[in-house]
Amino acid sequence: MVSLLVNIVIGGLIFGYTIYALVRHIQKSKQGKCGGCDLEKSCDSDKSAPF
Repeated sequence: MVSLLVNIVIGGLIFGYTIYALVRHIQKSKQGKCGGCDLEKSCDSDKSAPF
């Protein structure tokens, strides 16, 4: 009985983190190429790229 409860808790944690990571990935991809980057404020790649 205890092992079943432990397995359910571990499965729930894994499933919950998967949902969290997927939602976070989708939100960052909606922000665009530079909007989802951690270096957005200090990066000047959009200004220096010739194309």
